[in-house]
Amino acid sequence: MGLGYLEPLIRMIAGEEVKKNAKDVFKRIFIPLLSVFLFILLWQSFSNYLNNVESEIKIEKALKDQGPEAAKKLEECIASGDISCRPNSLPSPVMVLGALGKLWDDHLIMTAKKDDFISQYASINEERAAKGESEIVYTGRPSFIDQIQTSLKTVFAGFLLSVIIAVPMGIVLGLSETLRTSFNWIVQIFKPVSPVVWLLLVSMIVKTVLANVDVEKSFVISFISVGLCSMWATLVNTSAGVSSVDKDYINVARVLQLGTYSKIFKIILPSSFPMIFTGLRITLSVAWMVLIAIELLAQSPGLGSFVWEEFQNGSSDSNSKIIVAMFVIGLIGFMLDRIMMIFQKLLTFND
Repeated sequence: MGLGYLEPLIRMIAGEEVKKNAKDVFKRIFIPLLSVFLFILLWQSFSNYLNNVESEIKIEKALKDQGPEAAKKLEECIASGDISCRPNSLPSPVMVLGALGKLWDDHLIMTAKKDDFISQYASINEERAAKGESEIVYTGRPSFIDQIQTSLKTVFAGFLLSVIIAVPMGIVLGLSETLRTSFNWIVQIFKPVSPVVWLLLVSMIVKTVLANVDVEKSFVISFISVGLCSMWATLVNTSAGVSSVDKDYINVARVLQLGTYSKIFKIILPSSFPMIFTGLRITLSVAWMVLIAIELLAQSPGLGSFVWEEFQNGSSDSNSKIIVAMFVIGLIGFMLDRIMMIFQKLLTFND
């Protein structure tokens, strides 16, 4: 189920083959934890080194531009740990952990403000709704958690779009060698296209088509771009899976005189499902990866936009917040892949 590394620990606690399972626990749990500790230690050391280098550069610049007294004051300020003169380089693990706490506190504050707004305007909005008028909507700044939720909503919408496009197309191309050969050039040309290009193309089309439609265009542009960027793995795998179905199965379908739809849903799809699901898993990973870049470029709400805003902000804890976002992006990507792996094991029958 994606958590096999816990199996030896559970067996060891239960008293089953203690010696063997203890070795497995050492390999699967202790060594990975040790690698995490070493990573944090190296991170801390590199952070200290970069901070020292930047501190020396700032002090030398102050000495050259403002004289010895200013340089001495700056050196004392840096030594005191004052945020105002802290070197703006790689933050330490402790600083990143502190930034995570600040982001959570900010989320609680923003949630409380939103709840207060909703309760304050509840009766007014009821009256406006009764009159057929639009409700007064909360327009406050989204928190970091809100940005995560927005990114997840966008990536799942893009993933769904890619499935809707790629799976039927893959089945059609897989069933016909002629079509597969005829349209192969489309796949080979558009598959490596950069997310930036897809974003620009989709922006031009969506802004024209939905010019007079009251929808959140940035969300539409983002999820369509994500879907078009990430659908190719599913398309290729579906086509390959369908085309490689055992010919004996196809012959059985002919003998049973199954119709086209029955043949597809009873013979072809079950046989090709492992390859299709592998494509879906790759598609979701690619969708999450390109989403961050698309949000950053399109300035649409989400983690990509959050990272860009913090980079532009340049405050004392901006770098720490960017590192927090980096770990969150990586962890969510890992969890999405684990979830897809679990579903793949549940829904396929390969050994």
